[in-house]
Amino acid sequence: MRNYVQKGENITVTAAAAATSGEGVLIGNLFGIAAGDAAIGEALDLVTVGVFTMPKVSTDALAVGDLVYWDAANSLVTADDASGANELIGLAVTAAGNPSGTVNVRLNG
Repeated sequence: MRNYVQKGENITVTAAAAATSGEGVLIGNLFGIAAGDAAIGEALDLVTVGVFTMPKVSTDALAVGDLVYWDAANSLVTADDASGANELIGLAVTAAGNPSGTVNVRLNG
């Protein structure tokens, strides 16, 4: 196929902000986990598929299969998108009660 580019599991972007390996990065509507460190303006590989342990709003309770959103202002996963300001990034694949600091998330990719 002449128009095929790549699988899309990892996308290389230009870092709009400093990024640390393992942290969530949102660029427009593209969300991924930084595969390495990058300074502003450097190439950054984002992993866009898979399951990752991610920091969450500690008071949110999540069940397996719940939709999860990215609160970019606080760099946390949240169950809440009442304001419409948070980006849908995937599904919880583990339960996480209130209080807890992390949840395993399968990225939408």
